[in-house]
Amino acid sequence: MTAESTVPSPAGQARDLGSSPVSVLSRRDGTMGPRLPARRPAARPDSPLPLWAADGAAALTGSLVLTGTPHQPLLAALLVGASLLLRPRTRPARRTSGALDDLPALCGRIAVGWLLLAALVAAYAPPHALSAHTLCAGFLLHAVTACAGRAAVHRGRRTALLNHPRAALVVGPAAPAQRVAAALLRHPRCGVRPVGIVTDEPGGTAGLPVLSTDEEVRRAVVQNGVRDVLAVGPSVRPRQAALLRTLAESGCAVWELDAEAPGHAPSHAAGDRIAAFPCRRLEPAAPRRPGGAGKRVLDVTVSGALLLLLSPLLLACATVLRVVGGPGVLFRQERVGEGGRPFTLLKFRTHRPADEHESATRWSVADERRMPWFCRFLRRTSLDELLQLWNVFRGDMSLVGPRPERPYFVARFSQTYPGYAARHRMPTGITGLAQINGLRGDTSIEDRARFDNAYIDDWSLWQDVCILLRTAAALVRPTGS
Repeated sequence: MTAESTVPSPAGQARDLGSSPVSVLSRRDGTMGPRLPARRPAARPDSPLPLWAADGAAALTGSLVLTGTPHQPLLAALLVGASLLLRPRTRPARRTSGALDDLPALCGRIAVGWLLLAALVAAYAPPHALSAHTLCAGFLLHAVTACAGRAAVHRGRRTALLNHPRAALVVGPAAPAQRVAAALLRHPRCGVRPVGIVTDEPGGTAGLPVLSTDEEVRRAVVQNGVRDVLAVGPSVRPRQAALLRTLAESGCAVWELDAEAPGHAPSHAAGDRIAAFPCRRLEPAAPRRPGGAGKRVLDVTVSGALLLLLSPLLLACATVLRVVGGPGVLFRQERVGEGGRPFTLLKFRTHRPADEHESATRWSVADERRMPWFCRFLRRTSLDELLQLWNVFRGDMSLVGPRPERPYFVARFSQTYPGYAARHRMPTGITGLAQINGLRGDTSIEDRARFDNAYIDDWSLWQDVCILLRTAAALVRPTGS
């Protein structure tokens, strides 16, 4: 069981300012970022229908060499079907592809389609087997027509991109972000138009506005209809990582660009480039609620057993506390649980606040000199937390999870520490990974949020069991709260 946490000292806050590696698009609902409009529909990709139409028309044109062949309409239909089923996949990251890019795969599948057609005719109508001359003529006519049709489609798409480029934000350190933005402006054929650079560093910006606050980013996204975000890697700061998550969740496509890769270095995603910069699309991880039924079964089983086993101890503590402290043994306080939903947390009363405001906003009473000896004993041994087993049994909390906090401090910390609000992705707990790693008392709030989010991201039922065992071991050497 853990005791209540306390606000970190100014020295502790100064230690929080260092950056650490961040999983850019790990989905953490509630992470801080600009308040963007509700999630917009994802940008519609290029419709495949024009290419399908071009391929189908080319197959019909190639089938003209079969004129006079028995069952020519059926053979033409089979050829069209084979062309559409064998059509090559388009690469979504290749924004300026052309017919020549498609030519090898295009000719390969057309050849396969004609060979299959010839095999079918030879198998079911041997007297009418297709000659080599017919196959070559049909292949050439089909390939030339398909190449011309696809060239027309790609040309139309490039013209549309040139006339209506997609607005984009460039996120990253000032120097490489400026280099990427300037390259995009020099090469409008890539179809991306940078409208701002998001950076915390001073420096030139290729004539583009520098967006250094969340409000400026929000305004740029809304006013320009930003649908692409270019993260200049490889290092992304925690604040920028939270921003990228927010932009991805609002419907923007996030691309990671390597502005430092030497020209001779092979790319792990050959062909995925924007203005010749190697790039890859970052996909947000699908939301996953850790725990589920297994975690709940563990909570109900353990909390129910402990409530039965510890009921004499709980009754004894309540009796002594009533004698020492007077009426009002139970302490009820509103806390924020999973999904930001409030619940009433139960504890043994060890301190009587002056009023409701003090109860909601005073952080710690660990040094309260007027506290009765038994109350200090309860806090030092964390016995005052045992009543939270009832919260666990009811489903308000879990045995293991991020510690719940009061709404006042949740709002305050969510605005100050990136990732703090993301702790509410799963039920709060009596103990957690942060607590067994010494993050109690006057310790870093940012460190606690990071440990809590790491626990959620890597959750397993065995990890819960290990945390409970380590918490039980820590109770034999209590440090108090």
